Amino acid sequence: MVKAICIDDKNKPPHFRQSKWLKEGQEYEIIYTCMCLPQKEVGVILAEIELGDEELPIEYFLLRRFAFTEENLLKLLELIKNCTETDFSLSELLEQTQLQEA
Repeated sequence: MVKAICIDDKNKPPHFRQSKWLKEGQEYEIIYTCMCLPQKEVGVILAEIELGDEELPIEYFLLRRFAFTEENLLKLLELIKNCTETDFSLSELLEQTQLQEA
């Protein structure tokens, strides 16, 4: 699991219950990642929010909604590699995320 801080809770889809949406400034734990299409961005599953049929077609939160400490960014890179078996560079990861001050 990788700790992250939500930095963008805007544009909640109208059909989402508030209890299933992100809260800016709150810490979450990322437990899984995948490449989301058609956005071609990394999506994440969080330990704290279980998305179900009511939230479809949304199954993941986009990675760009979160910030990471440098230590957790390296953990995230390892998680992405483990989940996708894709060679993802640190520079590509930095394009989709933001560093958080420790």
